[in-house]
Amino acid sequence: MDLFQFSVPIQIRMSDLDPFAHVNNGAQCHYFDFGRSNYLEHVLDTVIDWTTFDLVLVHVGMDFKDSITFHDQLVCESKVTVIGNKSFRMEQQLRDTRTNRVKTTCECVLAGIDRATMKGIVIPEEYKQRFRTFEHLHD
Repeated sequence: MDLFQFSVPIQIRMSDLDPFAHVNNGAQCHYFDFGRSNYLEHVLDTVIDWTTFDLVLVHVGMDFKDSITFHDQLVCESKVTVIGNKSFRMEQQLRDTRTNRVKTTCECVLAGIDRATMKGIVIPEEYKQRFRTFEHLHD
C-alpha cells in the first residue's frame, strides 16, 4: 500500500447514495475535493480563499475499485507525487479504515494560474518547497 502522510475523515451522507445504496461517483468527486483542499491548507499552512488562490484543478481521473456504502468508515488520503514548473500531480484514495480496503483512487493535476489574466503561471517556489518537505521529495 502506498504511504500517505495526510488523511482526512469523510462523512457519508444519505444524499450521497445512488439507487443501489452506493455512494455515487459525483459525491466521490466531492470527497476528493474536500481531501485536496484540506491537504493544501495543511501543507501550505494557510486558509485558502478559492476565489483568489493561484492554483486551479486541470485534470481528474478516478478508478472505482469497490462500492462505498453508507456505513463505511472513509478517509481521503492525499499526496503530491510530482512537481513540475507550472503544475503538480497528486494521488488520492478513499479507504475504509475498518477493512483497510481502498475503494476509489484519484489522480489529479493542479496548475498555477494568474486569476486576473486567467493565464498559466509558474508554481510559487514556496509551495514547491513545502510539498517537497512534507512528502520527502527530491528535486
